[in-house]
Amino acid sequence: MTHQAADAPSAGASDAPRRGGLLALGTLPVVAAVLVALNALYLLLVAFGNITDFDTNQAFVHHVLSMDTTNFGQPAGTDLDPHVMWRAITSPILQNILYVLLIAWEAAAGILLAVAVVFWIRERGTGYRVARRLSTIGLLMLLLLFFGGFTVIGGEWFQMWTSTAWNGEDPAFRNSVLALLTVIVIHLPSAHWQDRS
Repeated sequence: MTHQAADAPSAGASDAPRRGGLLALGTLPVVAAVLVALNALYLLLVAFGNITDFDTNQAFVHHVLSMDTTNFGQPAGTDLDPHVMWRAITSPILQNILYVLLIAWEAAAGILLAVAVVFWIRERGTGYRVARRLSTIGLLMLLLLFFGGFTVIGGEWFQMWTSTAWNGEDPAFRNSVLALLTVIVIHLPSAHWQDRS
């Protein structure tokens, strides 16, 4: 009777996350870490591209802010709606400042998410508290950039949705959905988020 009690698994042991082996790669923390890493890599590549190929996306920012193609595909500068054109930013200096701030934001969010990936590795089995918080902050920065900056401000305020030549709403939506999906995965209830050290 005593031996049977000693050999019986403790209550809740079957619910605890198992460590080690290839099956560990299919656990929620690994999924979350990979998603965070992919978001980090994407942002860092975008920032790198904007720095090394500055002129290409500078033209995008210029046209979105100046609103010169918000005319459903008509030639640039024609058939523009005078009721919204007062919103346009046509100063090249201001456009360049905003573009540089955009790149800095991308780089900062990418670096923060890369640091979070390091904590996903370091905090294995200890609840991932710092990893989850850093990841959430970085992903919120990504959402502010693409959902807030591109969809809300660029798409609606600067009427980017009416431009067929310079319209970044589809990529912004994609990036926002992927970031939001990652946030949801990070905040799913799981025993993995408890410190088992």
